[in-house]
Amino acid sequence: MKKLALITGATSGIGEATAKLFAKNNINLILCGRRKDRLNELEAQLNKLVSVKTLSFDVGNKKEVKENLNSLEDTWRNIDILVNNAGGAHGLDLFVDSDVNDWEQMIDYNVKGLLYVSKEIVPWMINRKKGQIINISSIAGKQTYGKGMVYCASKSGVEAISKGMRLELVPHGIRVCNIAPGAVETEFSIVRFKGDENKAKNIYKHFEPLVAQDIADSIFYCVNVPSHVQIADMTIFPAAQSDATTIHKN
Repeated sequence: MKKLALITGATSGIGEATAKLFAKNNINLILCGRRKDRLNELEAQLNKLVSVKTLSFDVGNKKEVKENLNSLEDTWRNIDILVNNAGGAHGLDLFVDSDVNDWEQMIDYNVKGLLYVSKEIVPWMINRKKGQIINISSIAGKQTYGKGMVYCASKSGVEAISKGMRLELVPHGIRVCNIAPGAVETEFSIVRFKGDENKAKNIYKHFEPLVAQDIADSIFYCVNVPSHVQIADMTIFPAAQSDATTIHKN
C-alpha cells in the first residue's frame, strides 16, 4: 500500500524537490503552498506517477489552514508523513533597523504555521497510531547570529517544538525528526533580500552550497529507516561550512 505525504511550502526549493523525490518512489502526495499556478504545474507533472491533491493556502493564516485541511476527504486524511517545510527569512538587518512586518512574517510562517498545520494533522496520526513528522529547522535554530535575531528565534522555536512533539507523540507510535540545514541555495536568499537576485547570489559565491535535492535526499532517508529507528535531529552543512557563520570561500 502506498504511503501518503503532506508537504507544506511545496511550490519551490526543498518542498518541491521532496515532492518530486517522493513521487518517484511511489508516495502519494498532498501538496500545499500559496502559489496556485505552481501547484497546478507540479500536480500535472507528478500525477503521472502517483495520486496528487493540492491545497492553496497561507500556513500563517489559522482560518485558511483549518478550512483547507478539514476539506480533505477521509481517504486523504490517512497521512503517513508530514513535512513541515513552509517558512523563510525576511531581512538581514540589525534589530534596531529591522522591519516589524518582517518579524511577524517569520513568526507566522516558521512557528505559528508549523503549529497550525500540525494541530490539524497530528490527531489523525494519533488515531491511526502511526506517522512521521519532519520539521525543517535551520542551523539558525542552533546558533544565533547578528542581524538575524528574530529569524534565529523562530527557528529555535522549531527546534523546541520538535523536541516537545517527540516527547508527547512517542507513546502513539509517531516519530519526529528535526532537520537543520546550513547554506542551501534556493529562493531562500531571494526572499530574504526582497527579490534582489544579485545580493542573493553573492551569498553563495566562491563555495559550493547545498541544493534543495540534498535536503530532499536527507528527508527521504529519514522516512525510510526501519520502523524501530527514529532520526531525532539532523544538521546538514555543505563541506565548506562549519557553523552558522563560518564558510570557507575560495
